[in-house]
Amino acid sequence: MNDGPEALVRQWQERAERALERWLPPENTHPVELHQAMRYGALGGGKRLRPILVYATGHTLGLEPRQLDGTAAAIEMIHAYSLIHDDLPAMDDDDLRRGRPTCHKVYGEAMAILAGDAMQALAFWIIAHDHDSCADARTRLKMIETLAQACGSRGMAGGQAIDLRSVGRGLDIAELEDMHVHKTGLLIRASVVLAAMCAGQEAGGETLERLDRYARKVGLAFQIRDDILDEEGDTATLGKQAGADRARDKPTYPRLLGLDEARTLALELRDEALRQIESFDERAEPLRWIARYIVERRS
Repeated sequence: MNDGPEALVRQWQERAERALERWLPPENTHPVELHQAMRYGALGGGKRLRPILVYATGHTLGLEPRQLDGTAAAIEMIHAYSLIHDDLPAMDDDDLRRGRPTCHKVYGEAMAILAGDAMQALAFWIIAHDHDSCADARTRLKMIETLAQACGSRGMAGGQAIDLRSVGRGLDIAELEDMHVHKTGLLIRASVVLAAMCAGQEAGGETLERLDRYARKVGLAFQIRDDILDEEGDTATLGKQAGADRARDKPTYPRLLGLDEARTLALELRDEALRQIESFDERAEPLRWIARYIVERRS
């Protein structure tokens, strides 16, 4: 590998931003305010973890980045739409996201809802129409099915519904894990699985199964670290309000397990993720780097 994993991750982060820029409608296109709100919600910051996982998985399996640009943009648009909706007063009622006012604070609640709706639809359009993808029509259909399940009532939206109903309640650890597997984990898994599908990996194959298990562990470790950062991070570093989960009386891993046990669990999940890909060659180094980064990050 000519570039180290961290350098590749930075390149993919920038590439994801360009892919989003390319696929989002120009801000001067009618209806102008809606397209401005979409671009505000999707561009200009964020870790881009999900598209980076798309590129890292494709890299592991020998794909070129251009073959994954559409998939990476589609996944991130689903994530961006979910953040816009999560921030609304009817949901988490957040005023700050990525260090700047949330979409509804700038464009109003109605336009923010429409921006999220439009980005969700655009994500599926991209997968169907991305001419650079090497996926055939049958594979694209399977990718659309996988992404739809990851963000629907059995995935992200269902997890958010559980989250809303869990405020002020005493969930046990199994219930908390179930909530986060749906709300966060399934879209992270889809980032890895869709890239593997682009590379021709069939369901039931050992490589796809290992990548899927890696993504499951990484997704849960990511959420545990998020919970820890909400407890011990600061607003300026996080780019969102620190301590928001505790203020809303939400169940979190630190509250159920304590900070030390939550950190230990995140490290165990990291190690389990790394074990799933230990037989892969050096092309999987970015995936290994991501697993370590997720439990060490400060924002």
